[in-house]
Amino acid sequence: MAYAEDELVFVSALAQYAYCPRRCALIHREGEFEENVFTLRGRLLHERVHDDGGETQAGVRVERGVPLWSERLGLVGKADLVEFHEDTPYPVEYKHGAKRHFAEAALQLCAQALCLEEMTGVAVPCGAIYHHSSRRRTEVTFDAALRARVEDAVPAVRRLLVSGSLPSPLNDARCDKCSLRDACLPDVVADGNRVGSLGRALFRPQEPRNGAS
Repeated sequence: MAYAEDELVFVSALAQYAYCPRRCALIHREGEFEENVFTLRGRLLHERVHDDGGETQAGVRVERGVPLWSERLGLVGKADLVEFHEDTPYPVEYKHGAKRHFAEAALQLCAQALCLEEMTGVAVPCGAIYHHSSRRRTEVTFDAALRARVEDAVPAVRRLLVSGSLPSPLNDARCDKCSLRDACLPDVVADGNRVGSLGRALFRPQEPRNGAS
């Protein structure tokens, strides 16, 4: 299936969507983005990785900033780093943030693998998330369950981005360190939703009591 340009989904949007659908829409549809210390650290880390270029380490070819695409899924993006163990790609996603966001990063990494499989015709069974703060890798196996999550997430993100509406804010602990808090206004919107719900309940027409005319 051929996708129009405005239907393409960025690989990175999958991680944003898994973390917070409202944040995903604000960034990838509304063009909102505010830098804070966390996003700055992440951006600088990715820039350093991409600027290093390619090399060979212990017989393993390493390519950085690798463009990605999947015509089948309508995905586009860039891999931080791809190792080629003989002919088998092994994507590595660099993350500066806490390991508690592993699930979102794993979804993004698996999407990279699906792109690489389509691009190279070679199966990609696993990859790794590199946690910059601890200088350690966590290997991710791209099993059937994780692949299914990607297959489900891509059309969900596409529907979100073309819908024209913003999801309700999560308004939980995830908002505290979000760089888009001022644009999202989770407290204000959540309070407005609660007020609207109470108003609708208050002014909902009452059914007549039994026997009333």
